[in-house]
Amino acid sequence: MAANITLKLSNRAPKKPIKKLPNTIELPRDATVEDAKVQIARQTGFNDFNRIGLFDPITKKTLKNRKALITDEANVMSAGELVVKDLGPQIAWRTVFVIEYFGPILFHALIPYLRPYIYRFQPFVYKNEVETPMTQVQWILFAMFQLHFLKREFETLFVHKFSANTMPAFNIFRNSAFYWLLAGVLSAWHIYAPGSLTDRNELTPLDYFGIALFVIGETCNWIVHQHLASLRKPGGTEKGIPNCIGSNLVTSPNYMFEVLAWVGVIAISRSWAVVIFIVNGIVYMRDWSRGKEKALRAEFGDRYKKKRYTMLPGLI
Repeated sequence: MAANITLKLSNRAPKKPIKKLPNTIELPRDATVEDAKVQIARQTGFNDFNRIGLFDPITKKTLKNRKALITDEANVMSAGELVVKDLGPQIAWRTVFVIEYFGPILFHALIPYLRPYIYRFQPFVYKNEVETPMTQVQWILFAMFQLHFLKREFETLFVHKFSANTMPAFNIFRNSAFYWLLAGVLSAWHIYAPGSLTDRNELTPLDYFGIALFVIGETCNWIVHQHLASLRKPGGTEKGIPNCIGSNLVTSPNYMFEVLAWVGVIAISRSWAVVIFIVNGIVYMRDWSRGKEKALRAEFGDRYKKKRYTMLPGLI
């Protein structure tokens, strides 16, 4: 039987040290990063091992792959040390996503229901305009928002596989604000307003074009998400090389089709509020897609066909 390994433990944040952190830890040679977290949490009195962050003693970078063997971490083994930090209260990634996407669902149901009361207080809206029913275009946009975010909720619960268990609990406020305020409150308030560009019943060729873009974007996005989920075993953290619709064009075709669907929404709504939401979303997705390209190149080397554009062909 192979001998256990003994590693020195040191605090990553000396000003906020883990008080009960032992000087060393003894682990079996087949211990993973997650196994080390569990044992350190047990010895330091933490109820949630996800609060324990482990870092490379040389680069100071976090050990992200929770399923990686400690013995495969070259710097850890050569230095004989693990750097540890209390990451604070944690919340599951899946829970965060469910809460994020619930905001737009809520406000795109609530604002149409409260429409006679909300818009009554705007001095440029006449009372009789407020009391008129929503138009066909407004109901189409209502359906689009609800379908998009209900799809997101379904994928979160039954499709997506997360490499990390949790994130800092405080992040839920920052992450949710983006969806609740921009996709929820702002977009719903502008789309369902009497007298807005959506306040019309007749559909134009541009509207039909927007509906087509939305259907194509959402369908292809669904296909890509199913494919990406198939690249990872349940509970696994391994990466795979995407080989699905759009992956010959960009690193993250799911983001490409996401943007395509929202361009369809913009074509129908002509809403500056929706533009603000998706432009902000593109900024986030750009950084995530570039990070994914970098990770795929590092993981697979020459086996991976490098992409010039990570999410929008010819642009990003």
